[in-house]
Amino acid sequence: MRVLVVDDAQMNVTLMRHLIKKFPDCESFGFLDPIEAIGWCRENEPDLVVVDYMMGEMDGIQFTQQFRALPGYEDIPVLMITANHETSVRHRALGSGVTDFLTKPVDNEEFLARARNMLALRKSYKHLADEVRKATAEIVAREQETIFCLSRAAEYRDPETGAHIQRMSHYSRHIASRMGLSVEQQDLLLEAAPMHDIGKVGIPDMILLKPGKLTPEEFAVMQQHSVIGYQVLNASQSPLLKVAAEIAHTHHEKYDGSGYPQGLAGEDIPLFGRIVAVADVFDALTSERPYKKAWDIDKARQLLLDGAGTHFDPVCVEAFFADWDGVMRIKNRFMDDNLEIGDFTLK
Repeated sequence: MRVLVVDDAQMNVTLMRHLIKKFPDCESFGFLDPIEAIGWCRENEPDLVVVDYMMGEMDGIQFTQQFRALPGYEDIPVLMITANHETSVRHRALGSGVTDFLTKPVDNEEFLARARNMLALRKSYKHLADEVRKATAEIVAREQETIFCLSRAAEYRDPETGAHIQRMSHYSRHIASRMGLSVEQQDLLLEAAPMHDIGKVGIPDMILLKPGKLTPEEFAVMQQHSVIGYQVLNASQSPLLKVAAEIAHTHHEKYDGSGYPQGLAGEDIPLFGRIVAVADVFDALTSERPYKKAWDIDKARQLLLDGAGTHFDPVCVEAFFADWDGVMRIKNRFMDDNLEIGDFTLK
């Protein structure tokens, strides 16, 4: 456990650090300059802050406000030492995030008791946070297992989805990264995109596996896979599966509003749906299917470029082509010949 002491009087810093030595599992750090102390906090996380109210360049309330503004420091206890008994000062201090007060002259035993209690609460909080992280990791693992099982189900129903779900998912993350989305959003898209066509499990084999062109009536049935996928995935309370449901529902919408199933246009189409539309179509064009040969890469590129602003979000198309070598690495990594039924990995 680490205790930070901030006071512009060296004697007070020395005294507090001496008292903290009574806690065998604690290490103390002292600063006379609160600005330097804030700088230290940007690189080091304390478990307790002891700060004086009356200081030169920055008082204890101002220090606490800046300390609380640092990411993840909202719940670290702050003990303020003050000689001021005015209620208004204490109210301002509490409003800035101060946890508790001690009044000068400080009673050593009272300081030790307050500090011990705060450190015990901090230790319990950190333990609880660790347990929550572990539990969250287990939930994520189960969700990924669900993705695996659902994707395998689609794979067995539709031979085209073996390596396809691999490539289009990584193409989707590729686009998201070039658009500047956060790593968390990129990973969420990578994990949710494989379920974009899960609704095909509800399409009859005579239509799903038909080697020739679909009739208008058959195509109308095929279009229902977007709605079926949404209904299956949206029934879950999982945030990941909710995102997957949104992708399943919207990845066949077109930027000009001529897509299905809702006829959404432009930015009314959720961003992930717009991204997956580009990734899905590119891979479908450049992959051999029961009813067609694979397109030449340059021909597929040109179709995406020509479709920017009508079929596709032009920003997503531009992002997709921003690193063409990266696209080719994904395509070559997940070749159809290199994957067997059930061979599924997101990483």
